[in-house]
Amino acid sequence: MKTLIRGEKVNVSDFTSATQLEIEVNVSSSFEIDITCFGLDQKKQLTDDRYMIFYNQLNSPSNEIQLRNLGNGSGNFFIDLAKIPNSIQYLVFTATIDGNGTMGMIQNGSLKLKTGTQTLLDYSFNGNDFKNEKAVIITEVYNYKSLWKVSSVGSGFDGGLSALLSSFGGTASEEPAPANTPTPVTAAASEAQAAPVLDKKVLLEKKMEQTAPKLLDLSKKAKISLEKAGLQNHTAKVALCLDISGSMSKMYRTGKIQEFVERILALGTRFDDDGSIDVFLFGKNAYDAGEITIDNFGGSVDRLIKQHPLEGNTYYGKAMKIIRKHYFGHGGKRDKPYSQQHPIYVMFVTDGAPFDKADATNHIQHSSYEPMFWQFMAIGKSNKGAKKKGGFFNSLIQSDFTFLEQLDNLSGRYLDNANFFSVEDPLELSDTELYDLLMTEYPGWVKSASQKGLIQ
Repeated sequence: MKTLIRGEKVNVSDFTSATQLEIEVNVSSSFEIDITCFGLDQKKQLTDDRYMIFYNQLNSPSNEIQLRNLGNGSGNFFIDLAKIPNSIQYLVFTATIDGNGTMGMIQNGSLKLKTGTQTLLDYSFNGNDFKNEKAVIITEVYNYKSLWKVSSVGSGFDGGLSALLSSFGGTASEEPAPANTPTPVTAAASEAQAAPVLDKKVLLEKKMEQTAPKLLDLSKKAKISLEKAGLQNHTAKVALCLDISGSMSKMYRTGKIQEFVERILALGTRFDDDGSIDVFLFGKNAYDAGEITIDNFGGSVDRLIKQHPLEGNTYYGKAMKIIRKHYFGHGGKRDKPYSQQHPIYVMFVTDGAPFDKADATNHIQHSSYEPMFWQFMAIGKSNKGAKKKGGFFNSLIQSDFTFLEQLDNLSGRYLDNANFFSVEDPLELSDTELYDLLMTEYPGWVKSASQKGLIQ
């Protein structure tokens, strides 16, 4: 194994005759780190966005570049140099940091070039190599006179992803593109003709347009509701918590929960740019069920129920505990404010009262000190009149839902961190009505949570 220093260039052929290589990237930080491989032309321009390989696009068109084992700041790129088209001359491996972090704050990082289990080249770096940069080009693998070479670049960019894209020529050609050619990477310029930027949400929309047009339509409706609520630039993580007690059987069997999940996933694509929501399930027990994403949402509910069949009893508190622990590392008592950069929006769906009312009440009380908002939706018939809430008529709370109304109006909290409404059928509201309803109290909570320091 050869250890590279910054700026060093070597020939791949000096270490292996193989064309199938693995690039292993690891960057350690308490902040969120995204890794990306940009496939660039001979002028170092990203003229075909299908060769931007990252968490929302794991494969190039012919799978000559594949991203696997993706984690925070880590992943393995599998590359077949023999299949890379002539239009791609540079493979540029980068890391970008989200939030208020900078590359100067990372602990350490490395890029290893491997064949099989053997590491051929290793380039390491740490935060001392950078200052306030938001992105770094780690290494380039490039074709020079039909010879593949590796350069350990280690170059930072203050502007993060936007600076990288500008550096890689993220502009449209002045010549009209011929028919049936890949769409060049473009970004809308401002009135001042500022440098173009292609952010993650734009890339996410482009992917939904190609692979999930129904989801994109829902996402656009959610966007309108967020704009009306003044949250068009708001970032949050969406968690969906679903009741899997036996009484929910019909809702799952008829596909209504699947459709509702898709509506919430679409909201999640507007609240952040990772194209996913976290899912939690509860009945007699509670489960962290992983993510539903724009890549796997089709049939996702059937898969969840196959893995976690419906069960008897209903315990809210067990689910609340694992949700709080998932996001804050702590699901117990809290009586002092806890702050983080982005809040958590929990969509909590149930059809009945819990067996652990005291425990659930305590979790709402303690989580009022955390950047977490609970949106409860109860499903079921009512034998009473109609209750108007958020501008829409919903089924009035029957006796089973009285407890949820109590959580909505719970006194003694640091902040009012919950809202509640009920419906007889989760699809009785139109998409627009649902998204508007979900934004009834949340915008006010966001403002209060920011003022009280729960949201940085």
